[in-house]
Amino acid sequence: MNVKVENTENKNEVKLTFNVEAEKFEEAMKKVYTKTAKYFNIPGFRKGKAPMQLVERQYGSAIFYEDAFNELVPEIYDEAIKENKVEAVSKPNIDIVQMEKGKELIFTATVETKPEVELGKYKGIEIKKIEYTTSDKDIEHELGHMAERNARLVTIEDRAVEKGDIVTIDFEGSIDGVKFEGGKAENHELEIGSNTFIPGFEDQIIGMKIDEEKDIKVKFPDEYFSKDLAGKDAVFAVKLHEIKKKELPKMDDEFAKDVSEFDTLEELKNSIKEKLDTENSNKAKYETEEEAIKAVCDNTKIDIPNGMIEVEIDNMIKDMENRLSYQGLKLNQYLQMMGKTEESIRGDFKEQAEKSIKSRLVLEAIVKAEKIEVTPDEVAEKIKEMAKQYGRKEDELLANEQLKEYIQDNLKTEKAIEFIVKNAKKK
Repeated sequence: MNVKVENTENKNEVKLTFNVEAEKFEEAMKKVYTKTAKYFNIPGFRKGKAPMQLVERQYGSAIFYEDAFNELVPEIYDEAIKENKVEAVSKPNIDIVQMEKGKELIFTATVETKPEVELGKYKGIEIKKIEYTTSDKDIEHELGHMAERNARLVTIEDRAVEKGDIVTIDFEGSIDGVKFEGGKAENHELEIGSNTFIPGFEDQIIGMKIDEEKDIKVKFPDEYFSKDLAGKDAVFAVKLHEIKKKELPKMDDEFAKDVSEFDTLEELKNSIKEKLDTENSNKAKYETEEEAIKAVCDNTKIDIPNGMIEVEIDNMIKDMENRLSYQGLKLNQYLQMMGKTEESIRGDFKEQAEKSIKSRLVLEAIVKAEKIEVTPDEVAEKIKEMAKQYGRKEDELLANEQLKEYIQDNLKTEKAIEFIVKNAKKK
């Protein structure tokens, strides 16, 4: 096989011309025939038993061409990219020049390549100093959440509904006197002030008494997920059955013993402060790194190929599909609910994709410029952490060369970020 690599008129683009021996293409055709023989019905032969020559005579040799091409090309394309050190960043655009039995297979693959990075100033960049401190109010807020989670519900019988109460109601909704699907419920529990219902619904329950019935008038939001209800006026017939109120526990040493492993409230507060201090430190570190990366990216020139952006968006959509699958949703269902198309989602992702690519390329360039290296011990230590975290065997992970390479690249990136932050001037 012969492969010729040449630059095209377009920046960051190369064209590979492949000349594949006729014998190799013939081999691929035979493989395809073996896999698909059972689908051909030739008179005088049992299904799948007709010789390849007879199948070709009956249907024409071209019947195997496309599948043979797809069988052969991915492997030889990947091999050629690797051997010729082409840093491809997009899907190849394939053009078949010649594909015929008994002749060389000739085709071209045009692909966009990793762009050149013109690093600007990355040492001594100016960034703002980011710090977060834990206040007494933050600790009290966290204690308040713990108290809420451990509150007990007390039944109220001697007053009307107030904000913060939890009520049990029946309701049935109608629009212009016609009941609609999903608008009815019995013994439904609702916290007044939680804003889980249509705007205005909860406010009108305030003041109701047990066994009272009332018509509540509301308007569905214009952006409501159900297009049949969006923007329409509705009336809900509501009956109140029960009122309950949260009774928060007293903040003392007994509370600390009940909700934690500590004996005193002071110890619990100190533990909360430690946790919040760690969170604040991590938040400040992350935001400082983001600011430093952004500052370096702003000083750097890169012409990012469109194909590279499209591949990044493809990956972002795959991640999105995976996240949705955990919620039992498919992408098309989500798009329908949000009133969007895949094309509009791709447009929404474009800026984020460009930012992500630029950050990655800039950090790679800094790794190269500063000759940042990672030792085998550092990789082994990271693998040890992963093995412990995921319950895997260290030896098994250490034998995975692809994983080791991935970890090595990540560690280099981390070191590059540390380098620019360490060398930055904090205002």
